[in-house]
Amino acid sequence: MDIKTKIIATIGPACDNKNTLEAMLDAGVNAFRLNMSHGDDATKRKLYSLVRSLKLSDGQRPCILTDLAGPKIRITDVLPNFKLKVGQSITITNENDADENHIRVNSGIGFTDVFEGAQILINDGRIKLQVNDIISTYTLKCKTIIGGEIEPNKGVNFPGITLDAPVLTDQDKIDLRGALEMGADWIALSFVRSAKDMDNVLAIMDEAGVRRPIMAKIEKWEALKNIKDITTSFDAVMVARGDLGVEIPAEKVPLAQKQVIEVSATLGKPVVIATQMLESMVNSQTPTRAEVSDIANSIFDSVDAILLTGETAIGQYPVEVISTLNRVIQQTEKANDIKQTTLQAEVSKTADAISRAVCEITHDLDINVVMTMTHSGSTARMIARYRPLSKVYALTPFDHIMRQLQLVWGVTPIQVETYENMETVPDICKKVIEKFQLISKGNKFVITGGVPMGVPGTTNYVSVQTF
Repeated sequence: MDIKTKIIATIGPACDNKNTLEAMLDAGVNAFRLNMSHGDDATKRKLYSLVRSLKLSDGQRPCILTDLAGPKIRITDVLPNFKLKVGQSITITNENDADENHIRVNSGIGFTDVFEGAQILINDGRIKLQVNDIISTYTLKCKTIIGGEIEPNKGVNFPGITLDAPVLTDQDKIDLRGALEMGADWIALSFVRSAKDMDNVLAIMDEAGVRRPIMAKIEKWEALKNIKDITTSFDAVMVARGDLGVEIPAEKVPLAQKQVIEVSATLGKPVVIATQMLESMVNSQTPTRAEVSDIANSIFDSVDAILLTGETAIGQYPVEVISTLNRVIQQTEKANDIKQTTLQAEVSKTADAISRAVCEITHDLDINVVMTMTHSGSTARMIARYRPLSKVYALTPFDHIMRQLQLVWGVTPIQVETYENMETVPDICKKVIEKFQLISKGNKFVITGGVPMGVPGTTNYVSVQTF
């Protein structure tokens, strides 16, 4: 059974070989995430080459999602086996070397708006500090509220505080240029705070002469305040529940997730849910009931894709976890019968009206196949936003658009020959239907697309054809 909710898997030490990745593709993976937070340039390029060597059943390689590390504060230096005790004084700094009184963090991020009494959370909140004295913009004296072992590379969060941080670090700029060179299909921007953060990425893309869709990772409290503007500007959003669950109280994360999904659905943008989807399967071959329910509820809420992180990157069972997720998606979609998104009462754009009409036509005439002709992927995405019960096939001449659409709910991309006018489109569609045996002779199907061709958002054509 084909699933409509897409699966994204993070590559890491547990699966960074061709045999395992091929098995994960067979189990249901649509795209691979490359996490730029780890590894040197040579290691990252090796991963790109590895994914590019893989083939899907249609001969295309899977989609590559490059996840930029962003300006995350991490512990860079600490004494070996260093443990903080409750009540112990400790200094957080990037101005001094680590010793029994200092923990060093990465440079480039200032603590301008930090105040006495502010909380600092380390390692996703497992360790809690309170700021007692502000020594400088880059040095804070703290008291330990919740102790524990301090390890290098663990994240440091300042809930509710806007830090003096760049949108892109110097390493992010290097990684972004490398991603565009190595064939990334999507770029995920970490720690997005406002819509204008996208401009920094676009500037580098324009320098390189390559545009790729950009996904905003929602993991800062500021992003939730600006979620409508962010979703409008970016090509997709990701609810990154790890850092988000530290930036805001954990009990508020489910509501925030629903809020982001609702805004994304309204604006017709793909939305991805990430972090701790099947966390128990890092060390176990079976998920918890709570994890299964969490995934099911995400599907009921109409997410486009589910992203696995540590489960596949460092887990003991990377293939098994994909198979498990696939089964959960199958059963949930079957039970849900994938309801159509409530159609908008008012439509201001021709493309929206056509997309809505396509869904109405397929429902009223009991048509099971929609063929979207697309050069940019926009037509397929607009159709998918309404969650039609029919199958949606995106026909495009461009292999990079095929890969990008691997992240969009319910869309099956198929590469076709270049077409220059809509008069040739019905014959192209019929050839695809015959090749893949999509429907039987005498059955109807819908064609939709845009004229002039190649211009995103110009969907203005719909036709009902008989095979």
